[in-house]
Amino acid sequence: MLSACGSSKKVVDTRATNEETVVEIVETVQEEPEVQEEMKEEVVEEVIEDVVEEMPEDNDIEVTETSLEAIETAFDHDVFDALLKKHVTDQGNVNYKAFKADRTELKTYLTSLSNNMPKDDWKREDVLAYWINAYNAFTIKLIIDNYPTKSIKDIKDPWGARFFKLGKKWYNLNEIEHQILRKMDEPRIHFAINCASVSCPQLFNEAFKADTLEEQLTTATKVFLSDTSRNELTANSIKVSKIFKWFSKDFKKDGNLIDFLNKYSEVAISNKAKLSYMDYDWNLNE
Repeated sequence: MLSACGSSKKVVDTRATNEETVVEIVETVQEEPEVQEEMKEEVVEEVIEDVVEEMPEDNDIEVTETSLEAIETAFDHDVFDALLKKHVTDQGNVNYKAFKADRTELKTYLTSLSNNMPKDDWKREDVLAYWINAYNAFTIKLIIDNYPTKSIKDIKDPWGARFFKLGKKWYNLNEIEHQILRKMDEPRIHFAINCASVSCPQLFNEAFKADTLEEQLTTATKVFLSDTSRNELTANSIKVSKIFKWFSKDFKKDGNLIDFLNKYSEVAISNKAKLSYMDYDWNLNE
């Protein structure tokens, strides 16, 4: 099997001395143009086996399933990650003018999303990360295509217009949010997707990725709840974002709203706390 990989044979001849080197070897093989499209897990495993056989007997390295999983990613979001780091502040303010100047890079990422839609064998984390990033990236496209604008609501049918294509199908933002993400039973997605408005959960200056998704979703939820411009939480009174009203059933699958808030809030909220909602600011988050 490996003989078909052409120049990747030289990689197999390299002597590995630790697990990090094994990971590097597999990454190198995956990057070989001759095998990029046909690289399967069994090929990767065979490479590792060949490397391990060449190791000195006293080498105590243990190559595990975790080693293989750590380097397997269903989709590479690095282009979007770099754009977010470049054009979004730590507070979530977006420089749409600069994003517009970088629209070629954004288009490259959007095209890669269209050409590499989730497959049946993708892990749940890969699927979630794909659709969260897709929602955020196409929202940015929507804004820069209509920039300057004071609000996303000034754009005609911003969530219902089918202005982008993934695979062979035209999508809108509503479909990603309501028909795909919300059906994945992960309420924290509401704090990861961004509607380009001041009262929305902030757009983070990093892409969501499968291997860090759990931590990222938890962070996004905690940051949103602790932001007093979006939520005011005390033990006996909570004034929360209208997100919790619009999507109330999403936060009641494992109890009530207070139960959900107490998982991520720094404040211990009473089940008898008085509930009210904040006004929603639809001005652009720039």
